Amino acid sequence: MIRRLLRVCGLTLGALAIAGCSESSLDNEPQTPPNPPLYEISNADGDVEGWMLGTIHALPDGVEWRTDAIEGVIDRADFAIVEVANLNDSTAISSVFTVLAVTSQQQPELPERVNEELKTPLYELIAKSDYSDYDFSATETWAAALMLARTQSTGDPANGVDRAIISDFADRSVIELEGALNQLRIFDGLDEEDQRALLEGVVTASIDEESDPAQLRNAWLTGDNSVLEEATRTGIMADPELHQALIQDRNEDWAEKIEVTLAKPAKPLIAVGAGHLVGANSLNSMLEARGFTVRRIEQIPLP
Repeated sequence: MIRRLLRVCGLTLGALAIAGCSESSLDNEPQTPPNPPLYEISNADGDVEGWMLGTIHALPDGVEWRTDAIEGVIDRADFAIVEVANLNDSTAISSVFTVLAVTSQQQPELPERVNEELKTPLYELIAKSDYSDYDFSATETWAAALMLARTQSTGDPANGVDRAIISDFADRSVIELEGALNQLRIFDGLDEEDQRALLEGVVTASIDEESDPAQLRNAWLTGDNSVLEEATRTGIMADPELHQALIQDRNEDWAEKIEVTLAKPAKPLIAVGAGHLVGANSLNSMLEARGFTVRRIEQIPLP
């Protein structure tokens, strides 16, 4: 069951921030001129040490996000740094997910893990997937939340920017900041109360009538940091423990690793989820606290 589940949900933390109906293609929609968040990192002497690109982990077919500036950085960078380097190895990621997501302890059925008023919308959300609530009996709550969040995703992980960057650097080194195991361990390490808060947040987002499925994608595509930052402070991320675990702690860990890397001659392109590059606890601000200057690059769309 877990292998089938993983093929459906993919490995994407971005699914938690994107609520709404699934979109598979933009063929009949006008394309917004792309301006994804792109940054230049320089040292105290003003020398460029690398670049950062805020990514989105899933996109509908047909989204044009590349710009001259992004292509130029891809050409100039010596290597890439991403969250998970083996995104295309579904077998390896499936094995990791299986180990962490399945529990030997008896779990209550999934509807018993949410508040009473959310049981009906949870059933409705499960009905949109290929599973029944009984399929989650041996699945930990965090894993069920991720799988149901993917049901609402506004895109396909196969179109994720992370995967595209990894492909672009096929002839160069690709280094990972976390890896699938460590990334999923973040969720697995949450206590049950926070896991249930995660699940309830996913269910609540599914019934939010004011939710715009394309809002976050469009904010990323146009580089609207105000909307991206709001997504890191509202909904599921309004929970202090979840925000700490999913954003702040990871940014602190990444900043430490990146600081060491930037001290070396080779220049990296660092491609991480756009939500990590906005707000008071952003990766940008943590690098600046270490003496670097992080400057937004104004982009010119490709013709």
